[in-house]
Amino acid sequence: MTLVVFDMDGTLLNAASEITPFTAETLKLLERNGIAYTVATGRTLQAARRPLRHHRFQLPHILKNGAVIWCPQQESYSHQHLLTQSEVWHVLAAFTLQDITPFVFTLEEDNHHAVYHAPLKNRSEQRLAQLFEDERHLPLAPLSDMPTDADVINVSAMGPESAIAAVIESIADEPHLVAYSGVAIESKQQCWVDIHHSLGSKGNGITTLRNEHGFDEIIVFGDGDNDLSMFAVADEAYAPANAQADVKAAAHDIIGHHDEDGIARFLRKRFQLRY
Repeated sequence: MTLVVFDMDGTLLNAASEITPFTAETLKLLERNGIAYTVATGRTLQAARRPLRHHRFQLPHILKNGAVIWCPQQESYSHQHLLTQSEVWHVLAAFTLQDITPFVFTLEEDNHHAVYHAPLKNRSEQRLAQLFEDERHLPLAPLSDMPTDADVINVSAMGPESAIAAVIESIADEPHLVAYSGVAIESKQQCWVDIHHSLGSKGNGITTLRNEHGFDEIIVFGDGDNDLSMFAVADEAYAPANAQADVKAAAHDIIGHHDEDGIARFLRKRFQLRY
């Protein structure tokens, strides 16, 4: 059995964070031909649900870069890799030293997520907060309101490249932490970073699905460094034309741009999908 795994932003979704009609038809063709598919994304459940609705993503979703796995059939999380309180405070201190506002993602009651943040310092952080609240449908609250026993999935932030690099270096001695980062606004040398439990990788999530569901072939698509762990465990890995250079170098091949249905066009040719 084959499992196709999509990263969402910059891969399956177009620039408007949507599944195009052409890609939607391709998903139907995959299902009709008995080819299973799911997502491995940095998004939370709330943020992933909106663009995936109506497209029959029935298999478990690998969310928050593998920190949690959501099972739609049971409407529950089957796996969770959470941060300890000491790890959370270490990360928060690292951001504070670099004068960067951290955004702490938690898992609340009834499988809902919330985001807690320190006071916003600049327009970039304000835009990031607006993205979380408006587009990703995540409730935001002051960091001072976060319960001391909160279940923390990850901590994210945006800041100058040098400051983000310093944060990553400062948590390097934490064996259970991993940091993913990338360019957010190239012209202003702004970068984003997500810090998770080290077991919460897309690669580990995919390995879990392979073992639990008996897939013998895994084909993955991704564009960012948080996708490299799933490239490492896949039988085939493909990067869209818009992917980061290191991701392209790790891919079996480079295919079409994410904003031009590149993944869907490749799949139709790869599996000879047609009505």
